[in-house]
Amino acid sequence: MAHPLPATLKRIHREIADVQKEDLGPITLAPSDNLFVWLGSLPGPEGSIYEGGVFDLAITLPPDYPFSAPKVTFKTRIYHMNISDQGNICIDVLKHNWSPALSLFKVILSLSSLLTDPNPKDPLVPSIATQYTRNRKLHDSTARQWTELYARPKPPPPPPVRTAPAS
Repeated sequence: MAHPLPATLKRIHREIADVQKEDLGPITLAPSDNLFVWLGSLPGPEGSIYEGGVFDLAITLPPDYPFSAPKVTFKTRIYHMNISDQGNICIDVLKHNWSPALSLFKVILSLSSLLTDPNPKDPLVPSIATQYTRNRKLHDSTARQWTELYARPKPPPPPPVRTAPAS
């Protein structure tokens, strides 16, 4: 990786401070051991076909962040016309509409909006876009099945069994 700009490190530290003090609701967002690699989770929006699912995200910041957009990928499989099997995302804020004024949290909010309002005019998976426009009922049913299969939060482990001491 090229050496990061001083402004990049300053911005990353500001984003860390912001996510620590802000109430992100059910969204999680934090840097990994590497300041340039962040991990996040996005719950399926209420009332959407993804409701009840939790989608893990990986965010890689370029050395000149925020002057270049971060690379965001879905780590959890999702049935969505704007998200590929590899988790790549087709959304304008990560391409030609990127602005240094956007925070990582705002990017995650844009992804949440994409789950609610997909863009069939700019699909990464044309077959899903076609199904969405021609057979919405089948599309929605398939998306719900994938959410159930791949994006359900893991239940917490059961508590340890305690045995009574022998008397």
